[in-house]
Amino acid sequence: MSKLSALACTVVVGVSLTAAAPAPVAPVVKPVSQTITAMEDAVPVREEVLLRGTTVGSYFWDDASGRNGDTGLPAIGLPMQKGMFASPSWPLGTEGYVIYKGKKAHFFIGDRGPGVPSERGVMLDIDGQTFAELVGERWNTDSLTVSGDEGHIEVDYVVTKWGEGPGTPGRPLPFSSGAWRG
Repeated sequence: MSKLSALACTVVVGVSLTAAAPAPVAPVVKPVSQTITAMEDAVPVREEVLLRGTTVGSYFWDDASGRNGDTGLPAIGLPMQKGMFASPSWPLGTEGYVIYKGKKAHFFIGDRGPGVPSERGVMLDIDGQTFAELVGERWNTDSLTVSGDEGHIEVDYVVTKWGEGPGTPGRPLPFSSGAWRG
């Protein structure tokens, strides 16, 4: 048999073997994490809820300007920013979110407060920008106030991660309890 005939036989046999046994087809599966991240306001699949509850929230903005109740820079050592909330007891660095009338806002605990209002059940201080968005009002950067009449709102909260800073995990406790010392 010539080299050309042998080559032709090899090609024909190879083609027929390939045609006889179809190649395995891997199913196309989109990872869940890709599906979830494509959806707005979706709850993560593996979210761990450490604490859930309802409390009253006020608002604040501590930028060391001394304006309108400002008590200095936040306890966590970062500049005041949107998403930074204050708690009278939770560890600094704690993360989670609040829900108010269907609007969801993520937070991290970066400061202490409210002080005296926590004795009356006001257990979260929401940064002024986020508070304004939740209530559908405007944030005034000059006066550090939210337009409208609302200074306190009832929010549902979810803690998804306890912080490493000083404080006490668990249900919120008033400032006077000293739980913020950890």
